[in-house]
Amino acid sequence: MNKIASIAAATALVAGGAWYLQDSGSGTPAMTPFAPAQAQESSATEAEGEAVEVQEMTLGNPDAEIQVIEYASFTCPHCANFAETVYPELKENYIDTGKIEFVHREVYFDRYGLWAGMVARCDSDKYFGLSDLIYERQRDWAQGEPAEIAENLKRLGKTAGLSDEQLETCLADGAKAEALYATFQQNAEADDVTSTPTFIIDGEKYSNMGYDEFSSILDEKLGEEG
Repeated sequence: MNKIASIAAATALVAGGAWYLQDSGSGTPAMTPFAPAQAQESSATEAEGEAVEVQEMTLGNPDAEIQVIEYASFTCPHCANFAETVYPELKENYIDTGKIEFVHREVYFDRYGLWAGMVARCDSDKYFGLSDLIYERQRDWAQGEPAEIAENLKRLGKTAGLSDEQLETCLADGAKAEALYATFQQNAEADDVTSTPTFIIDGEKYSNMGYDEFSSILDEKLGEEG
């Protein structure tokens, strides 16, 4: 998925899950009402002005010499393909062995990607397993009207062991949605992310690639570090 310039047209839940940002045609996002799956407003909202922490989602060795950051959208077909065809070997050979630290950063090109991120983050301990499921079933859940898509995501969340109450609360957390979107914009600008998936490997930016090329880059960098 290309052109992070579409940020202006991307959508983000705010105000208790009842709004999203949509391009007004003037270059300035406009506020438009939307209630995903008739989610109730959260009864426990963040205090005004209180910062919402956005957790960095990582796997592997935090002390590894090489850090790999993946920028990916849950609605991006190329990202789903990477998750299915490259990531498993990457995890087996480099993440689980402690050779690298892996960071997954979400890119929000549209509201559905944001909703998927909010569902995946409902329980940080389930994040990577649920992310795998979201990518695996992308063609199934990302079809239909907005309310249908929200329900599809909730079903995936329940498959991973989340309760209806947990999912409703997560999807209605407007403060968290705003924080996630702001963090995405900040990180994407800092790393000059213009397409997904994008990888920052040991500080250098790379575009989508297969496992052979990925492992070759990692082996070379690990050799240099060694």
